[in-house]
Amino acid sequence: MHRHLLLHLRRRLLSTSAAAFSPPTQSPYLLLRRPISSLSSLPYPHSLAPRPPRRLPPDPDDPSTLLREDPISLCASIWIDSFRDPSATASSLSPHLRRLELWVLAYQKVYADETGSYLPKSSVSRPALESLLALRNAVLDGRFRWGARLDLFIRSPRDKTDPSSLSKRKLRALLTSAQPPPFQDRIVQEVLLMILEPIYEARFSQKSFAFRPGRTAHAVIRTIRRSFAGYLWYIKGDLSTILDGVKPALIINALIRDVRDKKVVDLIKSALTTPVITGRAIDEEAAKKKKKKRKYQKKRVLAEDEPKPDPYWLQTFFGFAPEEAEKLPDWGHCGVLSSLLANVYLDELDKWMEEKIKEFYRPSKSDVIWTGGEEQGNTSWPEFVPTSGPDKTRKMDYIRYGGHFLIGVRGPRADAAVLRKLLIEFCDQRYQLKLDNESLAIEHITKGIMFLDHVLCRRVVYPTLRYTATGGKIISEKGVGTLLSVTASLKQCIKQFRKLEFLKGDRDPDPQPCFRMFHATQAHTNAQMNKLLQTMVEWYRYADNRKKVVNFCSYIIRGSLAKLYAAKYKLRSRAKVYKIASRNLSRPLKDKKGQSPEYHNLLRMGLLDSIDGLQYTRMSLVPETDYTPFPSGWRPDHEKVLLEYIRLEDAGTLEEQRNCLREQGLVTPQDYVSTLVWNYKKSALVPPSLEENDAQRAKEELLGSNRDEIKDRIREGEENGGVLQAAQM
Repeated sequence: MHRHLLLHLRRRLLSTSAAAFSPPTQSPYLLLRRPISSLSSLPYPHSLAPRPPRRLPPDPDDPSTLLREDPISLCASIWIDSFRDPSATASSLSPHLRRLELWVLAYQKVYADETGSYLPKSSVSRPALESLLALRNAVLDGRFRWGARLDLFIRSPRDKTDPSSLSKRKLRALLTSAQPPPFQDRIVQEVLLMILEPIYEARFSQKSFAFRPGRTAHAVIRTIRRSFAGYLWYIKGDLSTILDGVKPALIINALIRDVRDKKVVDLIKSALTTPVITGRAIDEEAAKKKKKKRKYQKKRVLAEDEPKPDPYWLQTFFGFAPEEAEKLPDWGHCGVLSSLLANVYLDELDKWMEEKIKEFYRPSKSDVIWTGGEEQGNTSWPEFVPTSGPDKTRKMDYIRYGGHFLIGVRGPRADAAVLRKLLIEFCDQRYQLKLDNESLAIEHITKGIMFLDHVLCRRVVYPTLRYTATGGKIISEKGVGTLLSVTASLKQCIKQFRKLEFLKGDRDPDPQPCFRMFHATQAHTNAQMNKLLQTMVEWYRYADNRKKVVNFCSYIIRGSLAKLYAAKYKLRSRAKVYKIASRNLSRPLKDKKGQSPEYHNLLRMGLLDSIDGLQYTRMSLVPETDYTPFPSGWRPDHEKVLLEYIRLEDAGTLEEQRNCLREQGLVTPQDYVSTLVWNYKKSALVPPSLEENDAQRAKEELLGSNRDEIKDRIREGEENGGVLQAAQM
């Protein structure tokens, strides 16, 4: 570096006059003889002075300059702002659409769904970023079209076809037949979902579940167990026809109540109104006729970037989906936005029902449950309702899961009939949905109410009630009342198994062999069925008859596998399979003579894989029902964290906590540490600096004082010893 600097200086000095330097009396040759360190003290000529680098304006077409922040922090800020002021109208959402960070995050999510593998942000290629930027600009400029087949801004990583190389026949088939949604459409849907979901999650009713984060079917069952114990009459409604399709104008009217950004609203409106291309039935029939049946079908090998299909156990469990969860909305080109728009559309029903709940509530102090207090009912045992004459309090509750809702009424049946009439009129006016008394039947709790494949009923119990009377005396007495029971429907479970061809018959169900697992090994088949049983155990976690229904599922699956192994290994009967493979099918089966070699010896030598036996073959192995108390006013964990963060971020919260500590005479740890540090600084004395003589003198004084102390202790010990001897004499 210094050598290049010297050469540069020599050329400049030879080409310029000596008067340009300071001092002017010195020769340039003398300057060159100076050491390098002395050259730094010379003033630079004007032409050699270092110039500051020119800062170019950021290129709007360069993706690297637009990725400034973390996309997760951007999403978190949208959630925090939405929950801080839920009633504010969202009128400016276009700035969020301009953030390329959100588009990259949406690309990562869609890429993971498409290929089955997660793509880190640092691994997103430069061409993909440029394509995302082009897609973003097209959405902002209004050049984006839903459902495009040829003019694509970004393609799927699995799409290797070149439209220019396709023949006319293939192009016609591509443009007229049903195809999966384009990759770029799914990216736009994810971006809109990331922007709109926090806005509406802060506004949605606490009575609505499904298609919302954290609000699962288990939360519905636990809410019913806690809050619906005192209701006698129930109205069960089905609005699932709305999920099949609604007029776009009605959805847009519900959307613009809270979102007033024209670009976002127009984008969703075009997604709803753009027609979806579906294949013609004539072409399908012609293709079936032309297709020749082959005797042997070759197995298709999956590509490296192609996601694997769902395993057998997961496909089987999806067959157990209850009626309320079977339908998923899919409106136009909205994709994942359809579920959010369905909740936006049905949110008006939730708000209307909340108003009716307040109007209908008429408490009575003589009622055994609700007397008008804030914390009403038996909080320690909410399922128990003591029996004490007629129900005097008028009250009702409401809960919705997707397109199905359940209303509980405490009072006479006439009140439920009036509410049903108002509900029919409301659905006719707002949703243009024709309902009648048969579709909204009023049923008593004693008949059993089916909801999410769980039966709600009440049974009479005689518990021993213990309470503390006046004076602190504990009194125990026999009580009588009803208990809300939430049990899994065994009839519905048999129906689902029959639909999946696991059994036949109703009264005496007979397991059928599961031939779909015929070519799988015994270890793989048992592992798949164990995963299915574990999922069933989790699904029936809050059912009162959890042990019974899970043990029944295990019996059906075990019988089905036993018949499969009997057919596969030619063992003729299930009894022979159980004899060789044991009760839980954990020992290996062999087709020669129906005998199994020494399993432990082969396992020790590593000649075979270990086989896991079927779980829950006995009722004692099934876990107990989860009766964990469900808190009132429950919220999902992410909502609690958001609300707590907003509360702690408020300056008034900190001042309120400080005032509370002062009133109780307490001190915060921070104030206590500050007081200790301040007292130490205020009372500490800085000693003067010591010299060598002073240090030596201090050392001698310290050693002298130690010697004097030792001599005094020895003298005191001798005196004490003399006194003891005199006392003994």
